[in-house]
Amino acid sequence: MLPDPYNPIVEGHIWKTGFYHIFQIGVVQCQSALINALVERWRPETHTFHLPVCECVVTLEDVALILGLSTNGLPITRPSLSSFEAMEAECLDQFSVVPMKSECQGSFIKLTWFQGLKDRLVLADDIHIQRYVKYYIMLLFGTIMFGDMFVTAVRWKFLPLLRNFAGIIQFSWGSTCLTHLYRALCRTSCVDCKEVDGPLTLWLTWAWIRLSFLAPIPGNPRLFPIR
Repeated sequence: MLPDPYNPIVEGHIWKTGFYHIFQIGVVQCQSALINALVERWRPETHTFHLPVCECVVTLEDVALILGLSTNGLPITRPSLSSFEAMEAECLDQFSVVPMKSECQGSFIKLTWFQGLKDRLVLADDIHIQRYVKYYIMLLFGTIMFGDMFVTAVRWKFLPLLRNFAGIIQFSWGSTCLTHLYRALCRTSCVDCKEVDGPLTLWLTWAWIRLSFLAPIPGNPRLFPIR
C-alpha cells in the first residue's frame, strides 16, 4: 500500500490523527531469512534478542523514530467488538455501509473491502474526508502496524477507537504497536508456531538500522550533492 497522490485537504486531516509520518511509509517486503534468524534469538523471558555480542530490543524510541507514532497518550484498553452484529452496527454508524460475511474472516475484515470503499469515495465535505482517512487508517492497521506476513485483513476491534475523529490522536498508538510486536515475537518463538505476524515494517527496519550489515544494498542509490 503506497500513499495516495498529494491532496492538501486530506493531508490536513491526516495531521489531526497523528498518522502523517506513517502514511508516507510503504509496506516492506517480508524477508523470511532475516525474520527466522531474529525469531531464533528472541527470548520471551527478557523480551530481548540474544546476539553473540550483546542483547538488544526494539524500544519506544525506535517506534517513534521509524514509524513517527506517538508513544504518549491514552492506553488502548477498550473492550473488543464481541459479535458480527456489533461490528455491523459500528460500520453502519461510521461508514453507512457494512461488509458482507464473505468479506470477513473470523474477527477480521478483508483489506480489499476498505480499499474499495476508499477508492470509490468522493471527497465532497469534511465528513467524507474524515471517512476517507478512517479507511486509510484501517489499511495501515492491517498492513504496517498490526498486520501479518500475508497482509490480507484487519481486526475489526479497532473500529470503536476511530469513532471520535478528533480523539484518534489521543491514543498511544506507538506503545500499542510495540506491545503487539513483543506479543507476536513471543508467540512466533514457540516451537509449534508456523506463522509470523506483527508490525514487520517496524521489525525489519529496526534490524536494518541497528544491524546495518544486514541491510539490503539498493540497486540504484540516490546521490545528493553537498552544498
